[in-house]
Amino acid sequence: METLVEKELVEWAVRHRRYLHQYPELSGAEYQTCAYIKRHLQELGIPLLAYEEPSVVGLVRGTDGGKTIALRADIDALPVMEEGNKPYHSRVTGVSHACGHDGHTAILLAVAKWLSVHRMEVKPNVLLIFQSSEERDPSGAAALLDQGVLDQVDSIFGIHLWQPLEKGKIGLCHGSMMAACDEFTVTIAGKGGHGAMPHETVDPIYIASQIVGGIQSVVSRSLHPLQPAVVTVGRIEGGSTFNIIPKEAVLFGTARSLTEETRQNIHFHMKRIVEGIAASYGASGHMDYNWGPPALVNERTQSRYVEKVIRERFGASVQAEDMEPSMAAEDFAYYLQRCPGAFIFVGMGGEASAYPHHHPMFDIDEDAIPLAIELFIELVRRYE
Repeated sequence: METLVEKELVEWAVRHRRYLHQYPELSGAEYQTCAYIKRHLQELGIPLLAYEEPSVVGLVRGTDGGKTIALRADIDALPVMEEGNKPYHSRVTGVSHACGHDGHTAILLAVAKWLSVHRMEVKPNVLLIFQSSEERDPSGAAALLDQGVLDQVDSIFGIHLWQPLEKGKIGLCHGSMMAACDEFTVTIAGKGGHGAMPHETVDPIYIASQIVGGIQSVVSRSLHPLQPAVVTVGRIEGGSTFNIIPKEAVLFGTARSLTEETRQNIHFHMKRIVEGIAASYGASGHMDYNWGPPALVNERTQSRYVEKVIRERFGASVQAEDMEPSMAAEDFAYYLQRCPGAFIFVGMGGEASAYPHHHPMFDIDEDAIPLAIELFIELVRRYE
């Protein structure tokens, strides 16, 4: 679709996006990216605030200044070896922007550039948050909150270029939109021995298989059937060869949910099942549970504001109808626990972005960049 963003600004954003794509950095180590962002904000005359690197925070003063709106972009990459032959291929072995954060950074830089030229068109102060460590715990969002980044902010908005959503569409939910994402490790301590004499052992591998099946019942039998949840075991370790029963087996997995009540119930029932199944076979079972980002819940007044902006500026057909929550996770959720705001998907699904996020062949469709830039700008311009 056509946008009002100047062609030169879009081209400027694409150039920055392609540069950033070639020099990705992992969570917590984005110091070159940090320096790059700071340099360009300073060139635009945007003051930098004193927050811990490698995150970067800039502030544009509005004509009124009575309220402050925050816009956030994540800047980290993934430990994924990029595949394909794009001309801006990652130059860092084993690291790539396989989620689109290079696009988010370039979009917010373009918004910063627009603001530097059109300051007199903007009433609120605008806080520009370029956040480290979205892909990893400890969260960069949580770190910035601990430093007080939102203490004087009235509303916060974030955008994610979203491959599962059709290009040209904008999607959001009024309420829960993305899942809480927790990680667990289950250790089963049994008694090892010879594979030919299992009766003299307490086989932790067999017990682990029972636990894998058992914890699936949490979703199917212990939770409300209308509350979405996922429990996945993604890795199992145990044993060294074919004819020896080991003394220990370890399971690694993730649990995801859309409400805090469901999240707490998953933890309670999983712990009970792990300990109970292990004990019933004469072993011990222990679960370490790492609480990750909470569920991302859009504040309804702010999400309705976003919807109003979409419909008035881009037309009702641009908003994705019946947008379903995703069981993927986002640490933007931490911001929404402290400050009213909304998270928004900008669709880019299609031939140019055919592979899912975190895939080695993933790439963003740069045709989605103008819509994302203008959406951020309109959210600022119309804010009261």
